[in-house]
Amino acid sequence: MAQWNRRGRAALAAMMGGTLLLSGCGIAGIGDDPHRPADLRALLPERVRKAGVVTVGASFTAAPVVYRNDRNEPDGLDPHLAQKLGALLGVRMEFQDVGPFANVLPGLLDRKYDIAMSGITDTREREQGVDKDGKQVNPGVDFVDYFMAGIGIAVDKGNPQNIHEIDDLCGHTVTVKKGTTHADLLSRQKTVCDHNGKPMTIMETDSDGAAVDNLKGRADAFVTDYPKVTYAAQTVDNGNALQVGGPQLQPRPFGIALRKDDQQLRDVLMRAMNRLITDGSYDQVLNDHQLQVGAIQNAVTNGP
Repeated sequence: MAQWNRRGRAALAAMMGGTLLLSGCGIAGIGDDPHRPADLRALLPERVRKAGVVTVGASFTAAPVVYRNDRNEPDGLDPHLAQKLGALLGVRMEFQDVGPFANVLPGLLDRKYDIAMSGITDTREREQGVDKDGKQVNPGVDFVDYFMAGIGIAVDKGNPQNIHEIDDLCGHTVTVKKGTTHADLLSRQKTVCDHNGKPMTIMETDSDGAAVDNLKGRADAFVTDYPKVTYAAQTVDNGNALQVGGPQLQPRPFGIALRKDDQQLRDVLMRAMNRLITDGSYDQVLNDHQLQVGAIQNAVTNGP
């Protein structure tokens, strides 16, 4: 398994030009002296040490990354990585359900929780607090990047509309979750489609489940993160309803989001994530969720 992970990580490094995995902001000092590892709990902000808890905002709408299981408990990649981080830091990671994904970052900026961990793609727009037109809309956030995921397209079984990539969406009805980078992508693509005389209709939803319902109805495709597309293809109607339309597109990092004024907590979380990578806990969590393809070599802050 270790050999497979190295190959997977090397492939992702090549796709990203090596910038996230091998260099970038926050790389310096990521590791501990193996003979004298730092007491990471002692490096936490005093308010966090006193509280003994880090509150985590998430939208439980995105299996297998973050969702509620049959026991109504937080489940998926993000809750399990957070649990490992909490054990390492000696604090409890307390998840709060914020409802639709579009609420996640606004709630963080409104100080409703300490961090956000909800399969959030790290983008320059989110870091800088600007909208898709470059207008300043908020102070921006920082990220601790911990996973790689590209865009995926889910289609009906057999792919009757022959949809494999973004340009194939022109002339079709496409469903997507509000407030996501995928919604922004489709908004840009709609302009292209309209210009080419093949209009695209966009159906926005608040959850992946609602998007899947749309796809089983009048939508021809569902655009979201590739791991979520793969999960839907494997699980909806026991794998008999949907399939992945094509290869993973435009891989970008997922990041733990923090407010810009919370650099101390950000840096401790980055060091803790790197310790999980080093000791094998990170690989085990990814293995448990069959998400090894998204493994990274080291966590960074505000990766490219």
